[in-house]
Amino acid sequence: MNPTSKTVVGIDVGGRKKGFHVVALSLGKLEPHHFTKAAAVADWCQARAAQVIAIDAPCAWAISGGSRFAERSLMVGGSKIQCFKTPTRTYASGRTFYEWVFNGEKLYQQLRYQLDYSLFNGVNHRGKILFETFPHAVVCALAGRLVPAQPKAITRRRMLRDHGYDDSLLKNLDFVDAALCALSAERFLLGRAHYFGNAEEGFIVVPS
Repeated sequence: MNPTSKTVVGIDVGGRKKGFHVVALSLGKLEPHHFTKAAAVADWCQARAAQVIAIDAPCAWAISGGSRFAERSLMVGGSKIQCFKTPTRTYASGRTFYEWVFNGEKLYQQLRYQLDYSLFNGVNHRGKILFETFPHAVVCALAGRLVPAQPKAITRRRMLRDHGYDDSLLKNLDFVDAALCALSAERFLLGRAHYFGNAEEGFIVVPS
């Protein structure tokens, strides 16, 4: 089977009210959906036999300090990509700002322990893989340079269109971000991705 015919999924994670914006990608077609529960996302991915799932949410907490090595080392063309900084779990506990990170944690656990996806560890590229990605870094990686984050909607939609994807079904920026995550998953499946981080605090994967 041609790898591009396998289904990959990208997921944008929000808090409890916002939920999960999910986009499946197969044979160049984008299929968006929205869920409020991590279990429902897992069922949807299972029904589509998703081979690789890429999530815009931290896959781990910082061991100490206010960020992870992956976030500090995220770069393109020798320039640092600015991104969200993940603190320790202890620091985040009880702070509503980090509700979406805890929601993402639930999703990773659901996919790993319900569906047996392997969290990317910097080595394993085979089987059902799950990893963290970051839409702005995906755009910068595809452009091969730092790209201004604003205006997000215009810049990110243009990147999808420039790579041959029809964004007409993506009704908001959350779905656009999920589609960029799916694109990252597809590039990983094709062996055209690289990553930042370590096994202790997790990896961020972006297209080559």
